[in-house]
Amino acid sequence: MRSSHEVVQAFTQRVRRLTSHPVLRRHPRMIIGGGVAAVVVTVSLTVSLIAALAGSAAPVRPQALTLRPLPPTPTARPTPTPTAHHATGLFDPFTGEPVRQLGRVLAVKIDNIAAARPQTGLQSADLVYIIPVEGGLTRFMAVFSSHIPSVIGPVRSARQSDLDILRQFGRPAFAWSGATPHLVPFIERAPLVDLYALLVGGYYRVGFRAAPENLYANPRTLLREAPHASKARDIGFRFGQLPAGGRATTSMTVRYPATTITFRWSARAGRWLLSMDGAPGQAAEGGQLGGPTVIIQYTRIATSRFHEYGGRPPYAISVGSGRAVILRNGRAFTVHWSRPNLSSGTTFTLPDGKRMQFARGQVWVVLAPDNHASYLNAGTV
Repeated sequence: MRSSHEVVQAFTQRVRRLTSHPVLRRHPRMIIGGGVAAVVVTVSLTVSLIAALAGSAAPVRPQALTLRPLPPTPTARPTPTPTAHHATGLFDPFTGEPVRQLGRVLAVKIDNIAAARPQTGLQSADLVYIIPVEGGLTRFMAVFSSHIPSVIGPVRSARQSDLDILRQFGRPAFAWSGATPHLVPFIERAPLVDLYALLVGGYYRVGFRAAPENLYANPRTLLREAPHASKARDIGFRFGQLPAGGRATTSMTVRYPATTITFRWSARAGRWLLSMDGAPGQAAEGGQLGGPTVIIQYTRIATSRFHEYGGRPPYAISVGSGRAVILRNGRAFTVHWSRPNLSSGTTFTLPDGKRMQFARGQVWVVLAPDNHASYLNAGTV
């Protein structure tokens, strides 16, 4: 029988050969993750060594191991991108928050029917527009620049109102899934980077929703498809201290023919929280949608020149002037809005002639009908 010293030497050599095997060196998770070969051989050698040192002459049969598969690693729920503050003296023109540099502008059309909720990625947007569409419903246009999430969706089709809104950003990247054939040439000729879903990478279908609410996008991939998209620039917003005046307000509601949008002030959250059709507007990442500043911009809702589903959808006119209500810090301010042309931004002016100051952070813009009766007629054409 071999001495204990000889057994130890043999054991050491076998372990070295095992751990230096080229396959295991290329795939270390075979050892760390509970590879069967590594576990069985190591236990077998250990039992043999113990038996040898104990002086047992009979061979020792290692006990069989019951190896249970490891439980699947839980998938972490995505969380909203935290606001990063950088002492650079540079501020994002869409949110008023400090940024290290101005990012390229990515606008994404996102559906807002019941089957599309909860949406993904809206919490990371700098701006979110609520835009009327056919059937008395609404859709979102989310504008990203300073915070880019990992997923956005569900992505849906474009409308005429989108082109007017996009012009103020210069040459933004625009992600959309389709449009009526008559509108498509106008999108292709518009001053934007066309990220149509059938032309560029970054889009994919998910299995937990039915079409057409299952089209999602990786915005980082979309931005790689748009290296020359314009960066964030002044679109008329001003950020600063809470102005004097206004009226204490806990909530405000905008009604469309088939959708109700409500923002309620939460002092605890420091934001106006969104509800839609009487239910909290939840984010897929968790939490309730909303922002520190909400612009309810009353404008004329005409009918588009482009037919959609056999009719002419609403066309929200965002150029011109009119009345708006700005919600911030639990107060409502009635202001005057003005946008002289498509290339310019929109200014918001208090009754004393001073520019309205927004709270820093995400801004929601609700394009609301200034004449509900005419909008009802437009929505049924």
